[in-house]
Amino acid sequence: MDRRQFLALATALSAAVVSPGRAATGIRVVVAGAGIVGASIAYELAKAGAAVTVIDRAGPATRASRGTFAWINATWAKQPQHYHQLNQSSVMTWHSLEKELKIPITWGGSLEWFAGDERQKRLAEQIAEQVTWGEPAQMITADKVRELEPQLSFNADERAAYSPNDGAVDPVLATELMLKAAQSLGAVVVYPSELQNVSLDSGRLVAVQTSTGRIKVDRLVLATGAEEALPGRIAGIEIPQRTTPGIIAISEPLPPLLNTVVAAPGVHMHQRLDGRFVIGEQEGPPQNHGERLAGRPNDFPLPELAMEHGTRLLNAAQQYLPALDRAKIENVVVGWRPLPLDGHPVLGVNPDRPDVYLAIMHSGVSLAPLVGQLVSKEVVDAPVTAQLEPYRPTRTFARVTRY
Repeated sequence: MDRRQFLALATALSAAVVSPGRAATGIRVVVAGAGIVGASIAYELAKAGAAVTVIDRAGPATRASRGTFAWINATWAKQPQHYHQLNQSSVMTWHSLEKELKIPITWGGSLEWFAGDERQKRLAEQIAEQVTWGEPAQMITADKVRELEPQLSFNADERAAYSPNDGAVDPVLATELMLKAAQSLGAVVVYPSELQNVSLDSGRLVAVQTSTGRIKVDRLVLATGAEEALPGRIAGIEIPQRTTPGIIAISEPLPPLLNTVVAAPGVHMHQRLDGRFVIGEQEGPPQNHGERLAGRPNDFPLPELAMEHGTRLLNAAQQYLPALDRAKIENVVVGWRPLPLDGHPVLGVNPDRPDVYLAIMHSGVSLAPLVGQLVSKEVVDAPVTAQLEPYRPTRTFARVTRY
């Protein structure tokens, strides 16, 4: 979906959401943030009978969710075991959501390998650990790689990690479908509408102040991604983050060329069901772009500059998939990944502000459907979900770099 198509769809959605299809009778919840995580939470809240209003300062999937590689996985980097299992559970939940909302997902598994013998040895050790955790991953030979990906250029003496459960999704389309489903259950989506402040009465949340007016509310969910200042200002608790940028290039549609998600040295790629290739890199823009990135833009200042980076990514991908020589870049965006300091999600409340629920994600795409279900239960029914205990905002954050 190019920018013009997205804006047209966003305009249509904005016009459609002002009249909810069914009045909810449960608690009133505002979800701040209409990315894939906020959309999933809103959908599950609406299913649970809450009166849901989703607000976003720009529109659905316009920031982190627009610029994500959108790999659904529970790979070696999902450490320790409790985090890996959370991702495993969510990958399975994606299958249910796919059927429920007819979300197009490519389930081809993933192939991953690194440059250098030492890093490859460590990858093999990490895959062996995954197997003990119930993940059907394995190291496979070049012959097996060629069976899975006949057009992939892969050295005969190399091995790759193969994770058959992995998939990939169009995050903008998935977000739109979840929001549409939430609307059909009575949710209201308002944008552009920026969260400004909260109103309390005897310590309890009674309303949120937005750029479009005041909304009476019982609960507020902050699903605002990389907006680092909001948890402190709205929920009274600072969440240390090391938010990083990454460049995502999307091609025009091509015939089927790739079956799996491929994470090769220096570049990763997958092909959507609509034929478009998504190409990304872990390192993000070069350091000399610091001034341009200061305001955390999602778009490059000039189309020529965007195409320059898109061509660079395409050339890197062609090393491994020569058939991409026919590809043309359609769009290039900068994605700002919400990343708490320890690499894990933040899910829960500040005990001093119990009506404001934090949902800061990594990994947002992989975890979105399961997090939607679990957060909805905690917000509506207020149970303590043991599965989320390691991710509370009151934990001690240690710096861990795995990505």
